[in-house]
Amino acid sequence: MIKDNILKIKSTLPPQTRLIAVSKTKPVEMIQEAYDAGQRLFGENKALEMRDKHEVLPKDIEWHFIGHLQTNKVKYIAPFVSLIHSIDSLQLLQTVEKEAVKHDRIINCLLQFHIATEETKFGLNLQEAQAILNSDEYKAMQHIRICGVMGMATNTDNTTLVRNEFASLRAIFETLKKNYFIDSDNFLDISMGMSHDYQIAIQEGATLVRVGSFIFGARNYGVPVNDV
Repeated sequence: MIKDNILKIKSTLPPQTRLIAVSKTKPVEMIQEAYDAGQRLFGENKALEMRDKHEVLPKDIEWHFIGHLQTNKVKYIAPFVSLIHSIDSLQLLQTVEKEAVKHDRIINCLLQFHIATEETKFGLNLQEAQAILNSDEYKAMQHIRICGVMGMATNTDNTTLVRNEFASLRAIFETLKKNYFIDSDNFLDISMGMSHDYQIAIQEGATLVRVGSFIFGARNYGVPVNDV
């Protein structure tokens, strides 16, 4: 079933859009099944859970951290994480830089923006992002690489609202590209869209879509994890 779901979703993706299988709360057996079906990008939102899965699963998996990341948890994923989607403060970026130095690697990051009407979601606004990018602290960093933007739309059946929110994230991406990353070959990604709205996200320019329940089934909140 997992294999069929992955192949079905991938058959609908344009060439510029990659699929992240959101494996949070899912057991390693299910992730292995997706891996065996050819999937290599997986998304987790708990640092310790991601670390534990990384230790036992194939090492060519690209692990994407897609949840709200606490500064004291960065150290658990810094040695191996492929992309952190959820940079929402200069302090967090500084912590990622510090941990990346320890492991002598450059960590790829996305700036997370608050595009939804829901106050519970995290993220920057454009002015806050510009303040980070204009700061001396950011300009001195040598072990992080900003590769694009991420956002989560409002959880609603109002597709017009969702489309407008995704379009706003695309506009933010284009503004940052023009003003800060015009010469960068790495600033390429717009991470937006989940199981219920990823098709709209693709239409609005998503390069990364984060799909969980359409691949693995309904989320299981009863799985114990080490992270809170």
